[in-house]
Amino acid sequence: MKPKAIFNWSSGKDSAIALYKTLKEEKFDVISLLTSINKEYQRISMHGVHVSLLEKQAESLGFPLIKMELPKEPSMEEYREIMGKTMTEIQSQGVTHSIFGDIFLEDLKKYREEQLQSIGMEAVFPLWKINTTNLIHEFLDLGFKTIVTCVNETYLDKSFAGRMIDETFIKDLPENVDPCGENGEFHTFTFDGPLFKSPVEFEIGEIVKKTYPKPKSDENETGEYVFWFCDLILK
Repeated sequence: MKPKAIFNWSSGKDSAIALYKTLKEEKFDVISLLTSINKEYQRISMHGVHVSLLEKQAESLGFPLIKMELPKEPSMEEYREIMGKTMTEIQSQGVTHSIFGDIFLEDLKKYREEQLQSIGMEAVFPLWKINTTNLIHEFLDLGFKTIVTCVNETYLDKSFAGRMIDETFIKDLPENVDPCGENGEFHTFTFDGPLFKSPVEFEIGEIVKKTYPKPKSDENETGEYVFWFCDLILK
């Protein structure tokens, strides 16, 4: 019998290809998808995708969906409390593994591993250390289709929001931007591909600017992060 696993689903391209590889390897019984939701706006954290599209996506993929609702700006303590409660409930269903689409962020990997180890679960990273240029080309070659829903203005300008990822998009990326956006340069919504029963139909809405204060490492540091979000509207 294969060990039961939960898949941490962001709705984007890394999640899609990580799930594809997980299912192809047939090592785990993936029982459901887990997604963090901004409770106030009912949108996926950082990706900005409305929960209605997420639900259609999970339906097309054929997996139950667990939505972990978070406050608008949760403290680390609040996040840990909500995550702990959610994972304890998931663990009670016999789940022993939690699968992520992370590629090379060592600190994040370590954090996830430590948090899961504290409750007796194990983290799995099917994309770990794969070359991101090779990975994005594999993603496209497999037939996945994805759209950019959020860009960090520190790395990319507004024009990249709402673009489909294709070979032209990859060529247009500045040299300092990871082709998979692994450093948070951009986020995506995957709406079609080999795992989907049918495409998730949507219309492209407005491009919205959002700002967030930078963490204050010292009293003299000021400024803000600027993000551009492309709203997607479910058909």
